[in-house]
Order: sequence, then structure tokens, then C-alpha cells
Amino acid sequence: MANLFPNGYLVAITRHIHRHIHRHIHWRCGYWPRALPDGHTADLDNRRGQRSMAPWRCRGGDALLGEGFSSVRLVRSCSRDAVGGQASVISQRGAESQPKAKWGSLFSRFAVQSMANILGISAFYHDSAAALVVDGEIVAAAQEERFTRKKHDNQFPQHAVDYCLAEAGLRPEDLDYVGFYDKPVIKFERLLETYLAFAPRGYRSFRKAMPLWLKQKLHLPREIRRGLHQRYSGCLVFTDHHESHAASAFFPSPFEEAAILTLDGVGEWSTTCIGAGRGNRIHLTHELRFPHSLGLLYSAFTYYIGFRVNSGEYKLMGLAPYGQPIYKDTILKHVMDLKEDGSFRLDMSYFNYCHGLTMTSDKLHQLFGAPPRRAESEVLQRDMDLAASIQAVTEEVVLRTARHAHILTGAKNLVLAGGVALNCVANGRILREGPFQQIWIQPAAGDAGGALGTALFIWHQLLEKPRTPGKYDSQKGSLLGPAFSDSQVAYSLDQCGAVYRTCESDQELCEQVARLVASENVIGWFQGRMEFGPRALGNRSIIGDARSEKMQSVMNLKIKFRESFRPFAPIVLREYVDQYFELQPDQESPYMLIVAPVAESIRTERESEYERAFGIDKLNFQRSSLPAITHVDDSARIQTVDRVRNPLLHQLMIAFHHQTGCPVMINTSFNVRSEPIVCTPEDAYRCFMMTEMDALVLGRHIMLKDEQEQEMSAERRSEYLSQFQWD
Repeated sequence: MANLFPNGYLVAITRHIHRHIHRHIHWRCGYWPRALPDGHTADLDNRRGQRSMAPWRCRGGDALLGEGFSSVRLVRSCSRDAVGGQASVISQRGAESQPKAKWGSLFSRFAVQSMANILGISAFYHDSAAALVVDGEIVAAAQEERFTRKKHDNQFPQHAVDYCLAEAGLRPEDLDYVGFYDKPVIKFERLLETYLAFAPRGYRSFRKAMPLWLKQKLHLPREIRRGLHQRYSGCLVFTDHHESHAASAFFPSPFEEAAILTLDGVGEWSTTCIGAGRGNRIHLTHELRFPHSLGLLYSAFTYYIGFRVNSGEYKLMGLAPYGQPIYKDTILKHVMDLKEDGSFRLDMSYFNYCHGLTMTSDKLHQLFGAPPRRAESEVLQRDMDLAASIQAVTEEVVLRTARHAHILTGAKNLVLAGGVALNCVANGRILREGPFQQIWIQPAAGDAGGALGTALFIWHQLLEKPRTPGKYDSQKGSLLGPAFSDSQVAYSLDQCGAVYRTCESDQELCEQVARLVASENVIGWFQGRMEFGPRALGNRSIIGDARSEKMQSVMNLKIKFRESFRPFAPIVLREYVDQYFELQPDQESPYMLIVAPVAESIRTERESEYERAFGIDKLNFQRSSLPAITHVDDSARIQTVDRVRNPLLHQLMIAFHHQTGCPVMINTSFNVRSEPIVCTPEDAYRCFMMTEMDALVLGRHIMLKDEQEQEMSAERRSEYLSQFQWD
């Protein structure tokens, strides 16, 4: 292949494609791109490892500049800078609309209309999803993986779209707007610029990526209309990736004003953005740009430590407390040039993600003295120390960036989104050590949440509809997915041949389940609407007794079939949160996105052997009176439970508290390792039967494992587990 495509010829091909893309893409794909923003190629010139000033850039307007900031004003491709936000609008024929001031006649029809049905879509990277907003209310949202049973499914979210429309009783032709969460043309330009900057390296990656882009990703108007069965003829709105994240973070939050921080791998060009929200407007003012990305840095170390990129980052976070951050200074000295304001540049000679099929280069492997860990091999102390080190670096970057956002905005509240916002440990440090009074994190902080963000952006920012924050956020506990009635559940169980009994009331149900939990049984808990986002928040959960010394190992090895080092999260009645964890009284963490230390009062006295223990050996020592949820660094990933967001779960915990005196239980997602969280009663029954769960509760129906007539053989269990690709 090298003989067929010599270096100079490959460069010429790439330049030719980039030169002519603007000429063809309008009529061919339904977009109207503009000139590429200045400075993108300059960012990529750092590929050979040069260091330079911090790369914050101003996204537009007369924003304040901090250390290392550039005053360059970006002009976004394929966008209109209107009403404080940028979005591309594609008409039915595929050409970009030419709106007047504040989008003129295109949106004026709905500016005075009380109702509008808006569908948001994210797809074709990972975690495809759909969300529906009707008259400003979040009606439904779901990830495609829950329906297809393919973890992180990235295909068009056909099942999720169909569910959202069905939930509201709508047809595709009833929709007024359909929004997509990023701008594929600009993303494609970034790919071409990157391949050009690194040519001739990267040809294999280029050859692998181009067919999918040319066949599908550049034709999203066609793909979206096809997914809506050719029955939608209205406008398609393509919002900026980080504005979708920002909208998902601010508009559902309970704040009238807030600073906005979005952090992920990469959108179009942005990797981190700072901005502010006020009323029904968001405005992102500053950004870091590809290839300098905190999300990609974390993913690179996820890959290096032997976990799967875009899936195993949470494992790295859970592994970090077993190690010591002895490589932190090495990373900051050689790999990253970090500034006081949180901006940074990466030495790209340590990475391959710009042009290769792997995340890290041989230079990084030499720096740390070993090649990447082989997946599923033994986790060594060195791996734990690397995890601790990159986690410490990540927390430092996030804290500095949050402080700088406070300086720029002067806001007392902060909202976050983007994949890095799922780093609960960093979020906890912002809450405890940062300058903000309150923070709110989008529960579906990754790409799935972009579907919700683009729908809310259209409603508030483009249609200029008012927004009235309340005491609680408008995410409805993120319980936005499908629900099943007791009669539907009973029919499914009968079809499966299950043996079950039915409670007459919620009170009877909660008292019986509380007794089962208190007896150290592991319960599958399936209730109400499915959660939107990566966390199970009490409707598709596996629950257990946090006081049990054996519960962590039992649930990890016999039910989740996952690594023993993985911690479990507590759910706690909100009114007791400060008694068990180092948080303020009534501090909310309803979406399990904040890590905090367990209270000193429930920690056990340390034995001398514990202080000498390393790595996984720390699991052998009890750390608190709630050992099943206390991590080896005395921390916990907390979910507070209140009567408003989840009344049935709150009632169950009240019953458990009355019976045991403990207002804390274990909550983990209802699935096995690498399986999407269960969606339907059939999914729940299969997972229950294939694991060593003791009981399954679906609605008011209770099943006990030892009463079931069916028995699952080891062969069938192995077959079940093998269908899910390990991460």
C-alpha cells in the first residue's frame, strides 16, 4: 500500500479533498459551510511536541482574557451567531436558511405559539440518544443502547426516537423542530485538517474513517429524515457540540444564573468551554481546542492501563484510590504544560489519537517503562499508581478551570456537562474546595445528554421562550424512559413462567422488601420510568444492605461478574446525608455525581496492618460501619433520595430505616458487567435468572430465586454473559 500511495501523493490527495469540500458539500449533503476558523491548523502544529502558551481562546464577544488567553474571535463554520448561540438550520430542501435578525421569519411562527414539539438527537459517535421537549417540558429521553442491548450503541437512535414520540402520543409529522447535537461538517473538516497536518502518518486511520463519513456521517439530513420515516418535512437544526452540552447543563438546572463549564474529549474543535447562563440564554465565551483535551488525556491513560476507551474511564476512577499519585509530577513535567487558569497544552509526541489507531505512542510507554497493560491481565500496583496520578492531574485541571470560570463570570453557581463531568471525584472537590456555593451536573453528561441539550437550546435560545427555575431542577429525577404497568409486568412474568406474589399496596411492598434487604439479600428493583443517563437512580437498580461486610464481594463477583476492586455507591435519605458523609445538611446529590468522604463518626479505627497494605489488599480491612459502600480512601459516590423525585424509593428507604435504624443502602445498576441497564421486564427477568440475585421486585410483584421452577445452567449463564463485550 505504501508503494501505491507515496508520501507526497497522500498529502496532495488530502489537500485536494479539503480544498474542494466546500464546493460540493452544500448540494451533496444539505449544508452550507463557511471558511474554516483561523488557528485550527496552528493548534495541530504542536504535534511534534513543542510547548507554547496556554491555549484558551475567546469564542466571541468582548470576553475577559486570562493568563495565556488569545483574543482571536472565532467565526464558526456552517453557523449563525444569533441570539447568543450558534446553530445551522437546514430547510426541507437541504439548504441553510438565511434568517434575519434573531432568526427572523424562520422561528417567528413559533415565537408567539404556545406549543412546540422539539425532538433532539445524538448519534454516530457513542451513546446515541433521543429526547423530546414539548412546550418547554422534558417529556421523554432515552439511550438507544437500552433498547438494542448493545453497550454504547452509536447508530441512529431509532428505538429511542420511536419511544419518545409514543410517550407523547406524537407522530413524526407532529414535530415542529428536530435538532442534532453537533455540526458534522465542521467535525469532518477537523478530521481532514488533522490528517493533513500529520500526513503521511495516519493513512490507515484515514482509510478506515473516510468510508463511513462519506457514506453516512456527512448525510445527516438524509439519515434523520429516513429515521423519521420520511414523514417529517420541517427544519433541522444543528447546534454546536459544546453548546448542546451547555444547554443540557444550564436550562434544566435550578439556577437563574450560573457559570457553565463543559469538558469532554472533543466536539467539533472545542474540548473545554467556559461560559455563563442567565434566564433563557447561554453564552460560551472561552474554549480549549483539539488536540489539547482533558477528556482525551484521561481516555489515553484508560487505554494505557488496559481498559476500553469511552467505556472504561469509570474503572480508572475507581482504581485510583488503590494507588499513589507518584507519576503526577512526571505527567505535568513531560506530557502536559498546565497553566494556573486551567488551560494547558499536551505534548502530542506522547499520543497517537490524532492520526493512529491507538491512543498512546511508544514515547509514553518509554516514559513509564512498559507497554500498555493487556486487557483482562492482572492489575499491578504500577497500574494503580498510574490511575491515581492521572486522576490527580484531572482533578487539578478541573479545579483550576472552575476557579477561572468563577473569575470570568463572577457567578455563585456552576453547572457542568460533557463526559469529564461524570468524574464524580473531581466534582466533589469542586463542591468542597471550589469558589461556588452550589453546583449542578447534567445526569446524562456525556453525548447522550446532547440530545436533550439541543432540544432545550431550540426552545429557550432560538425560540426565545422564557425559563422559570424552581426549587428543584426540571430533569424530573432523570426518570424519563419507558415505564410498565403492573398488568404489563404480570403478563411478561407469566410468559416467562415466573413464580411471584403480588403486594396489595406500596406500603406492604416496601416493608417486605426492606426486610429482605436487612437479611442481606440482594434485590433487583424495577420500578416506574427508566433512568436517562449512565447511572441507575433507583428505578432500574440492584439494592443491598450497606452494613454487610460481605456485600461488596458478593455483588461484584456473583452478580455483576466484574473486578473486585470496583466500589458500590450508597443511597441515603437526604435529611441524613450530613450524618453519614462530609456534606452540608440537606446537601443534594440526586444523580450520584458527587464523591465525598464518609463521616469520621462512622469510620473504624485503623489497624497498623492497614497502613502497611497496598493496592487490592486494602479491601481486606473494614473501613467504616457501612463497609459495602466505603471505598479504600474512605470516600463514597453519593445519591441522596427525596420524596419529590422518587417517592417509592423514598418510601422503601423510610421502611428500611424504621426496621434497622440505618438510612443508607447500596444502589448499583441493574445489569451485569458490560450489559446496558435493563429496560423491560423481560430484560430484568433474564438478568435476575442469570445471576445470583436473591429476589426480583417488578412493580408490586416479588419473585424469590429459591421459589423459581426454572434453573439456569452454567452453560446458559456463560452464553448470556458472552454476548456483552467486556470493557
